[in-house]
Amino acid sequence: MILSDKDIVDYLKRGIVKITPRPTEGQIGPASVDLTLSNEFWKPRKVKGKLDLSKVGFSEVMGYFKADEVELKPGQMVLGKTVEKIELPSNISGRLEGRSSFARLGLAIHVTSGFIQPGSRNHQILEIVNLSSNTVLVRAGMRLSQVIFEELKSETSKPYSKFGRIARDQ
Repeated sequence: MILSDKDIVDYLKRGIVKITPRPTEGQIGPASVDLTLSNEFWKPRKVKGKLDLSKVGFSEVMGYFKADEVELKPGQMVLGKTVEKIELPSNISGRLEGRSSFARLGLAIHVTSGFIQPGSRNHQILEIVNLSSNTVLVRAGMRLSQVIFEELKSETSKPYSKFGRIARDQ
């Protein structure tokens, strides 16, 4: 079951779902919460030759930086971190979606990692790709993405904060 705005507000008030900082009323849509882009980013590092993904780790190919705005040329990608930290119980998952107003302009907000595991306690990392033919600017503070919450039929026996391998506590 997808949570409605009424459910989201109720779950936030009761502390079942936690979002820090707490979303404003304007961030809560009919069945989602808009998330804000922070000033923390990662960009791909240039590597010589082919990139063998079975032999390299994240920190070897991605460089961290802070910026108030990032310019993306056509085809470029950057990872961005959300301001909000989301904490979910073991019976609620989340799904990241880009906002349609940006998608219509050629900006993909997440490529494949749109699922937030039940039991997560972390900031979300957005895979921001410029698919348009124009150079675009993204700025810290923009509400580029939204999260949709879904209630599981039963609690998971493997909450992400205890069993996840990556990003357990971002």
